[in-house]
Amino acid sequence: MIRGGYLLSVAHVRLEDGTIRRERVDEAYAVRYVGGRGWGARALYDAGRARVEPFSAENKVVVAAGPLSGLTVPCSSKTSFSAFSPATGLYGDSNMGGEFAVALKRGGFDAVILEGISPKPVYVHVNDGRVEVGDARPYWGMLSYDAEKVLRRDLGEDCHVAVIGPAGENLVKVACIGSALGRQAARCGIAAVLGHKRVKAVVAQGDAEIPVADPEGLRSLWAETDKYLTERPEYDLWQREGTMRIVEWANGLSCLPTRNFLEAQYENVAQIDGEAMEKRTRIGRRGCYACSISCGQVNSVKGLRVEGPEYETTVMIGSNCALNSIEEVVEANYLCDQLGLDTISAGNIVAFAMESYTRGILDKNATGGLELSFGNFEALKRLLEMIAYRKGLGSLLAEGVAEASRRLGGGSERFAMHVKGLEISGYDVRASPSMALAYATADIGAHHNRAWAVTYDVKSDRSTYTEDKARWVIYLQHLRPLFDCLGVCRFPWVEFGLDPAYYARFYQAATGVKAGLEELLKRSEAIWNLTRLINLRQGMKPGADWLPDRVFDDPISSGPLKGAALDRAQFRQLLSRYYELRGWDQQGIPTESKLQELGIP
Repeated sequence: MIRGGYLLSVAHVRLEDGTIRRERVDEAYAVRYVGGRGWGARALYDAGRARVEPFSAENKVVVAAGPLSGLTVPCSSKTSFSAFSPATGLYGDSNMGGEFAVALKRGGFDAVILEGISPKPVYVHVNDGRVEVGDARPYWGMLSYDAEKVLRRDLGEDCHVAVIGPAGENLVKVACIGSALGRQAARCGIAAVLGHKRVKAVVAQGDAEIPVADPEGLRSLWAETDKYLTERPEYDLWQREGTMRIVEWANGLSCLPTRNFLEAQYENVAQIDGEAMEKRTRIGRRGCYACSISCGQVNSVKGLRVEGPEYETTVMIGSNCALNSIEEVVEANYLCDQLGLDTISAGNIVAFAMESYTRGILDKNATGGLELSFGNFEALKRLLEMIAYRKGLGSLLAEGVAEASRRLGGGSERFAMHVKGLEISGYDVRASPSMALAYATADIGAHHNRAWAVTYDVKSDRSTYTEDKARWVIYLQHLRPLFDCLGVCRFPWVEFGLDPAYYARFYQAATGVKAGLEELLKRSEAIWNLTRLINLRQGMKPGADWLPDRVFDDPISSGPLKGAALDRAQFRQLLSRYYELRGWDQQGIPTESKLQELGIP
């Protein structure tokens, strides 16, 4: 029996007429799908038996906290946003930190599900157990930071806002949701789904206590884990640089995307890494709710203040587009946040356009006069604005790199760096078979947060395609997404080595539900298989679990791993073994026996 953590309350918002239906969640359902992205996946699975078009009234946006969100658990700040992705046409989700999940639960709900399409711009307001739909016409067209500030002015400074910018309003398929002036739910273009539904923002506030089954046990676990984190020798450096410290590491290991993944090391890395940030642009740090680490780096350039950049932004917009300074990266980060663009996808797309220009596939007639050479910062800024407002070439690139390359042709498809339509994030995989497998098989498309397997490659022989690599990827694909279900950040586990078994103990203390880590991982495996079924229903074809030609055909051109590239035949064998270990057939379809084992309807 659930005695805390969950509120067991979901608000269904019909946007056509603004009606609200409050649902009491069945306890068995709550536990089986854990929370966060698990609840979102089940809600999308229940959407119907036929394909759902992302830009249709049938699509839903599920905004969900987890059972640990808002509690005295390290970094218990995560909110998941789930929908059918316009970027891929498949299942999509994205998550963000900050304090929005805390406000949502203190406002009386585990989740809000947005259904249908509003006839006018609106915002959805969760406030002390009530949900209302308000007129967002005064905020429509505003930049993300500006809209968030004005909404807080109008609705109360204690409210927390998840908002879309111009990119979301203009249905840019790589648009992101922003919150807390620097936190984003960026991947899968879910902000564009909100734009299509004409939802400018979801706002949450409240001061209700979140119930806890064992308050003393929770406090004891908090003290134990907080002591572990703050006494780690690397604690100070993570506070000073956050994920920016990974830039130099990735460059040294030849997995740093450079010039649209053509190269794996950047000659100007010292101008954009964590040390450069510390010396030249960093003015402070921020943390999310219940976070002792505060990895968020606050930077300023030209009077612009932004929480960021982090590693992914720095490499995808920095080295991947060959920018020359940390100042340029910070300014581009600010621009993307204001426009409401995913910095990972935006950097990928701009780099693709730059390579297309360099190869003569695009010319100045197509670019509107822009000199789209690598490293041209002014052209990059202009192109980001063109994408957000769908102007000129920007309208094509707003479709994402997969569709843009398909329409552009000229051989550009072979260096369009995506999986299943989602732009690849910040790791070159030509010498990392584990990470390559993680990207190829990720349910939402290539994204490092599903399985950050590159470290396993580094610890092992980077040239091998052994079964242990497939097993490790599967393990990570169950563990890492589990954090999104629980509503917590994975930083203490990944970067600080906190034993993940602690999270099962936190879950039991919070909810009163007895479940060890293995049981929680089994639930996460069921959710992974559920999203696979959703993707198959959405039309995903055999062969979708694959990678761009570049990682096989264009070897690393310099550095200690010069000549390295993935081997097609060996990678295909690794993928085949992955399917077997998952209990799927060789087309990547879960077998009936596997579904029965996991209790999936």
